[in-house]
Amino acid sequence: MVSVVVTLRHHSDELSCCCFSSALLATCSADKTLRLYDAADFSQRPFSPLSGHGYGVHCCCFSSCGRFLLSCSTDGSVIVWGSDTGEVLAVLRHPDRSPLRVCAVSPDSSLLLAGACDGTAAVWDFTSRTLLSTVSTASVVACCFSPCGQFFVSGCTRGDLKVWDAGIRLLHAEKDAHDLGVTCCSAAPQFEVDDCCVEFRLASCGQDSQLKIWICVCSWPSACIMKLLHTLTSHSAPVLSCAFSSDGDIVVSGSVDKTVAIHDAPISFCTSLPAINTLHRSAPPPPTRRYVTTVALSPTMPWIATGSMDRSVNVWRIGDADSRAGKYLTVKSFSFSYRRKLPGHSRLLLADWSEEDVQSWLCEEGLEELVGNCKANNIDGLELSQLNKETAAELGIESVGLRGRLLRKIEALKAEQSSSEAPDEFLCPITRELMKDPVIAADGYSYERDSIESWIKGKNKTSPMTNLPLPTTLLTPNRSLKMAITRWKSSQ
Repeated sequence: MVSVVVTLRHHSDELSCCCFSSALLATCSADKTLRLYDAADFSQRPFSPLSGHGYGVHCCCFSSCGRFLLSCSTDGSVIVWGSDTGEVLAVLRHPDRSPLRVCAVSPDSSLLLAGACDGTAAVWDFTSRTLLSTVSTASVVACCFSPCGQFFVSGCTRGDLKVWDAGIRLLHAEKDAHDLGVTCCSAAPQFEVDDCCVEFRLASCGQDSQLKIWICVCSWPSACIMKLLHTLTSHSAPVLSCAFSSDGDIVVSGSVDKTVAIHDAPISFCTSLPAINTLHRSAPPPPTRRYVTTVALSPTMPWIATGSMDRSVNVWRIGDADSRAGKYLTVKSFSFSYRRKLPGHSRLLLADWSEEDVQSWLCEEGLEELVGNCKANNIDGLELSQLNKETAAELGIESVGLRGRLLRKIEALKAEQSSSEAPDEFLCPITRELMKDPVIAADGYSYERDSIESWIKGKNKTSPMTNLPLPTTLLTPNRSLKMAITRWKSSQ
């Protein structure tokens, strides 16, 4: 039995990653921010969102103690945040400022690992924040530590899985583990030690639409064997994310086919059942569904968090209503369509909202105390969109912080609505924002001029889309695309 607990819709762009600590849920997005929620009631922490990255945030993870939250971005940096304050504790930069796609911290919080587009994985001493080494492989898009912390696994766009020891030595390379590329890998929390050997399970997924379960047997000083246990084919399109439960009994995966599948980890065969829920879809029209980009499981509660390109996060309860925290319902496998239902007012442009729509939105955003002010002043959508610091003060909102929160929420709402219906080709691939001055780069793709120029100036001489070297940095104005965007904006 699976039921939705809450739907979080605070990000203004597609979800990249989500993760749990024992007390918190963290999410990150292409909108350059992270958000933190209390895992008990999923209320947003006062200091959320966290802003510090210059480009979209691709991955986030907690340290095992939950005190630290780490995030990595296209800007080539890993930021270490204090999870209880949102304070930036450290900024670690890739030696060549290469865009970072994935990061992980070892179970004992001694090592930090980040995978980059240039084909390197950088390893830092987490305590001293010093760079230890970089290892060369293909473009790294997946990584995880073994549950014992003595080994780590990397996955690349070529489809290989590689196992390394803590001394940054390659122990094993599983060639073509996933055809067309690995997208994610995750180690089960349990491991066994026999003499000098460590054995643990690994889940990996990829562009081949498969989820695979492996047994990794690593021994000192330099031996490792990977054995394929199961190949799960419940998805019909590339699988983008996978994760084990804290007891290792189930593994969850999310896919381009817009479904999430939950498998009993020990079984050798899974049959996907018909969809059992339809809770996520993009704002109509049209009612199109979006890819599931990330999945995560709570270590202490029966929660599954799933993020999508529709900008929302769903938190699901898995198990019987009376099941205790940490105990999961054993299931063979099932999947559910990933959609988001929007309230009625969200289907309208802000300027078309009624007074009741405004009041409903304030409640959804945790600003219930402002309902009375807006009601007394007959604030509708048009007037809400025109609020500024001065007019907000005239509404009788005495708290400067509360006025600031309201204005930030309004700006985020306007930004979301301005691009929510925009065709994907009108959005810059780097910032995922509506382009104002589109230019064509040497890779054939169109970008916002400022974004691609900043990308190139940052010593990134590779394509943001293909990771291949750019033969030239010459940019050509895309006048036809600019005219198309102008016509589309006029029609809105």
